[in-house]
Amino acid sequence: MASTLTSEPPTLTLKSGTSWQDAWQRCLAVAPEAFQDDRVLNLWGSGWRADGRALPAISPVDGRPIAGPPRLDGDTARQAVRASLDQHRAWRHIPLEERRARVAATLDALTQHRELLALLLVWEIGKPWRLAQADVDRAIDGVRWYVDGIEPMLDGRAPLDGPVSNIASWNYPMSVLVHAMLVQALAGNAVIAKTPTDGGLACLTLACALAVREGLPASLVSGSGGELSKALVRAPEIGCVSFVGGRDTGAAVATAVADLGKRHVLEQEGLNTWGIWNYSDWDTLAAVIPKLFDYGKQRCTAYPRFVVQRQLFDDFLTAYLPAVRTLRVGHPLAVEKDDDPYPRLDFGPVISAAKAKELHDQVAEAIDRGAVPLHRGSEADGRFLPGQDTSAYVHPVTLLGPPPSSPLHHAEPFGPVDTIVLVDTEAELLAAMNASNGALVATLSTDDRATFDRLAPQIRAFKVGHGTPRSRGDRDELFGGFGASWRGAFVGGELLVRAVTQGPAGERLPGNFPDYHLMP
Repeated sequence: MASTLTSEPPTLTLKSGTSWQDAWQRCLAVAPEAFQDDRVLNLWGSGWRADGRALPAISPVDGRPIAGPPRLDGDTARQAVRASLDQHRAWRHIPLEERRARVAATLDALTQHRELLALLLVWEIGKPWRLAQADVDRAIDGVRWYVDGIEPMLDGRAPLDGPVSNIASWNYPMSVLVHAMLVQALAGNAVIAKTPTDGGLACLTLACALAVREGLPASLVSGSGGELSKALVRAPEIGCVSFVGGRDTGAAVATAVADLGKRHVLEQEGLNTWGIWNYSDWDTLAAVIPKLFDYGKQRCTAYPRFVVQRQLFDDFLTAYLPAVRTLRVGHPLAVEKDDDPYPRLDFGPVISAAKAKELHDQVAEAIDRGAVPLHRGSEADGRFLPGQDTSAYVHPVTLLGPPPSSPLHHAEPFGPVDTIVLVDTEAELLAAMNASNGALVATLSTDDRATFDRLAPQIRAFKVGHGTPRSRGDRDELFGGFGASWRGAFVGGELLVRAVTQGPAGERLPGNFPDYHLMP
């Protein structure tokens, strides 16, 4: 009688030279002025300072300790803002050619330390290696585009009266936050940034250390948003507030800047939707589904909601379910043999165990109230180290019909949770695609171009794709949002420079402002 042998999954190990301690020792060697023993320093007043109360932090990758933020109090943050104004008043008179040379030198330094920056992103925010490198590369390549073409963008324009204050989420420290800071400095402004509460501290600290060595007027401070907002948002010295984050915090910032009449760029979340109407190209859809899960959908342009024509639901599932079952989840640095390349994963952990629990609870509650689970990934399919803490990992989940009482019905989950809503009419399609009062991106898959051209203008998203996903974009691609997903000036390309400079008297910037909405 023949026996059937089942092979055990291979035992994985941490790739040599990639531990948190390895990364930390490299930081101490590369930038000893910014990293001290087991803590990072705050950067303000043109120097690194061992102030603030260092809080503990853990990596979402394996639940082990990493460097935590040295949180300042409000009074010290006020001092940092005043010092940034002094830097601003000097920097705004530096000739453009010198500013350009210093920013270019910073980009060369970031390129030299590209792999260390990416490794820090893996440990601090859980990005797979491929996506961590892409975040670093997009920052460098994007700013080089501005360095090469900045002159016409600044023609007839001047720096702001005060520094630009940056408050950004944790998910794209390099390609969003560092990118913005370097372009703001190139345009003639000093810049001050708050490190995100949930991650990215060491990566941002290293990037800023490399920038200030080249003479850029940058400040980087840590602290709670509530305590530092009086300085970083309301201080009269601030010339512009640039915010990337959720709607609750964004609403408070929007109220403050509106009261003060302050220049602002506030990118907030929205429920980005993908509509399916009179559609038949299922192979194309199946090919894009796994890509939509990059970084566990922890990005502002993720698509967590599919709005599907009811009579196409069976065809949709035939394309969707096999595609979502191919997703690869696990420890971003776990390999079978030490000389193996980094694993190609779609995503690793979400940002924290607390966020993972929130998502699990939302899914369970939605099912209890009537949602139908169509797919739930298993931890057994993940790639993990023996005995590894996996409390921050969420495997893909797909729910049909989230109930109106569930947050998953109307808000972005910011995790690998898809929801599907079925509709029967075009009116229902549009209502479901506009469920969150404005979004950054949307897509409508339909075979008929005329149908797309008729329906797309009624979808309240800044960018609407025809059967293809839209993204934030790089270089000359503009970016903004409709409704509650965006407040203030739009960005991208020339608009980013215009947002942080002064133009002719009476200029109306393209954007979504309290008293007007102006598309580019």
